[in-house]
Amino acid sequence: MIKTLAKCIRDAKDPAILTPIFVLCESLIEVSIPSVMADLVDLGITPGDMNAVIKYGIILLIQTLLACFFGATAGYTASRASSRFARNLRADMYYNIQNYSFSNIDKFSPASLVTRLTTDVQRVQMSFQMITRIVFRAPAMLIFAFVFAFRTDHKLSTIFICVIPFLAIVLAIIIKIAFPIFSKTFKAYDDLNEVVEENVHGIRVVKSFVQEKFEISKFKKVSDRIFSLFTKAEKTVAFNAPAMQVSVYTCVLLISWFGAHSIVANGNIEGMGLTTGGLMSMFTYTMQILMSLMMLSMIFVMLTMSKASADRVVEVLNEKSDINDGERDLTEVKDGSIEFKNVSFKYFQSAESNALDHIDLRINSGETIGIIGGTGSSKSTLVSMIPRLYDVSDGAVLVGGEDVRDYNIEALRNNVAMVLQKNVLFSGTIYENIRWGDEHATDEEVQHVCKLACADDFIQSFPDKYETYIEQGGTNVSGGQKQRLCIARALLKKPKILILDDSTSAVDTKTDAMIRKAFREEIPDTTKIIIAQRVSSVCDADKIIILDNGKIVDFGSHDELYAKSGIYREIYDSQTKGAEEDE
Repeated sequence: MIKTLAKCIRDAKDPAILTPIFVLCESLIEVSIPSVMADLVDLGITPGDMNAVIKYGIILLIQTLLACFFGATAGYTASRASSRFARNLRADMYYNIQNYSFSNIDKFSPASLVTRLTTDVQRVQMSFQMITRIVFRAPAMLIFAFVFAFRTDHKLSTIFICVIPFLAIVLAIIIKIAFPIFSKTFKAYDDLNEVVEENVHGIRVVKSFVQEKFEISKFKKVSDRIFSLFTKAEKTVAFNAPAMQVSVYTCVLLISWFGAHSIVANGNIEGMGLTTGGLMSMFTYTMQILMSLMMLSMIFVMLTMSKASADRVVEVLNEKSDINDGERDLTEVKDGSIEFKNVSFKYFQSAESNALDHIDLRINSGETIGIIGGTGSSKSTLVSMIPRLYDVSDGAVLVGGEDVRDYNIEALRNNVAMVLQKNVLFSGTIYENIRWGDEHATDEEVQHVCKLACADDFIQSFPDKYETYIEQGGTNVSGGQKQRLCIARALLKKPKILILDDSTSAVDTKTDAMIRKAFREEIPDTTKIIIAQRVSSVCDADKIIILDNGKIVDFGSHDELYAKSGIYREIYDSQTKGAEEDE
């Protein structure tokens, strides 16, 4: 874990190194102040020597100013180091997520990734700042103060040796109890974000079904769970403060008792036992030593809390895409031919059954292939194998006569355009959204593909036409308009293979037919794969695949399937009969 996080320090390295140096200087000066104060009392105030008072007073002033300077500088460098470190963490996590395959993404929920990129990184950032500053300050203060206290009176210093084990035991118990609770708390944050995200995305459905109270109860349930876990953890951590106070006051009492006896017994004679100034400095060293222990305990508690967050951050950073460029790194796709050779696929190795089972299929370049089947028949999974959104578990998928695993991923996906079931538009103008297919496309090229996708008519009806601003998620356009814009975006790539995954379900049959006609006339050399629920969307395809439970049940043209496939005939008759009754 530490090795992974250390890679993200990079430009934070210099301030991270300087911070401990400044902290050590600050600590050494602070610890030397009580010694000078003791000399001020013993050599200046007690004998009434004003020259000594002025001398030691100036020394104290210089020490204070230097301590302030080093402390402020350490705070500045620690802040810069932790901020840069957090920035690098978020950037590395985000960039790594962009490289995930679908199987990698399936391991994390969107809510969990948001929590890891925000809350968890913030906790790691705070811990990093503490490590660069307090982790060095506390031990330094503890060691320096103990050395100075031992030099002042080695007998009284043994009191600290008795107190430290007590605090160490209490701290160990607190950490052991609190850490598992904090781990559960951070996982509960994922659930909270998921509830909020689901509610925001589905707010229209929530309101249309008047389920606001139900959603509020879901939020309250998760929120109360976080409150309960945090309260339980903080109650455990709260024992740290009384344990610290008991230690401090015990030391003060013991030092006062034995110190006073030492001063009285030796008559405050120079060179014989503890002096008044020495006793004062011992009180200061007591506070410095025990406050250092307090800081150490706070560090351990903070690190305990942040360890769970660090583990979650590292989990995202260490997750490597299981789909990478092939060894041959092919960059040219010869044509749009596709072949499935005994392909089987399962989403998880531990899954009992395959999502796709022994698929053998040959599609010639330029053919139009329709795919129909019931819900859950793995239609989307089948086409996801082509651009390597998933990799096959067994067998091979060939595009342009080459195994897709031998291609450069970017080159392969630039030649395969997909319009997924969930149509996504991004905030920006229509021009900006369509140019996701080709950022260098001219306005004329954008308008041409929009005409092919039957999107130009409704775009021209907007006041700003192609400069119309699309809200995040495309909430200000209808479902059918969104689908047509997504089709236009895919066409702009000029792909060798075009996959439409139920992407005309929200448009009327007339518009659907116009889009398919445009495909036949304008892009005849492009291999077109159309997944549809409506038979009318695929009946004029060259071949039609019928999938059921991840297996190809039948494969052929409309006429061939109508003649030999009872399943296809039943679907076709039921849909065409329904359409005739509607008319």
